[in-house]
Parts: sequence; C-alpha cells; structure tokens
Amino acid sequence: VQLVESGGGLVQAGGSLRLSCAASGSVFSINVMGWYRQVPGKQRELVASTTKDGKETYAESAKGRFTISRDNAKNTVYLQMNSLKPEDTAVYYCNVKGIDDRSRFDAWGQGTQVTVSS
Repeated sequence: VQLVESGGGLVQAGGSLRLSCAASGSVFSINVMGWYRQVPGKQRELVASTTKDGKETYAESAKGRFTISRDNAKNTVYLQMNSLKPEDTAVYYCNVKGIDDRSRFDAWGQGTQVTVSS
C-alpha cells in the first residue's frame, strides 16, 4: 500500500490549507485514516484521525480549526486547516491502517511541509 500526500505549502497566519492523502495498492479495507505532524527535535504527534465508523479524534490544538474527512470510494483522507498559526508549522504525515490482500498494514505518507508565517 502506498500513500501519496499533497497540499502542503507556505501560508500566512490566519490562512487555510487543505491536505490530501490517497492510498493505492492492494487495499482490501481501511479502518483508520489520520494525520500526524512533526517538528525537528520533537516526537510525531496526532493531529486528527477518523475511523471507518465515523469516529473522529482531534488534538486539542486542532479542535475548532481543523477538519478531517475521508472519501472511502477513493481511499482518500483530507485535512482542512483553517485559522492557521505559526505553531502549526511542521511536516504533516498521513497514516492509514487497514487490511490489504495479505494482512494488516500500517502505512505512512512521505510527509508534506506546512509553513505558517507570522
């Protein structure tokens, strides 16, 4: 299973970005799709996730500003980020957990840089 991310970039504080992550390959089913972020010297942290049953989880810092959504037909997950702050600057990684044609998988995207200027 491969994940391809897109949508990162440079934006001013208060602006918006939408990240996309598409899973391809021998995907049989997907359970959890999520977004994490990491800054140099810190651990990767969960930003938001969504299960196939529609349960969503958000980091406190993301609540009210970020929205996660998924298109099951396209095996794609999105992260709409509004009211961005400089502290949101990080590399954002997509994570997908599911079942392929052989076993369970836990895949990561290559990461996309989000930079928010003040």
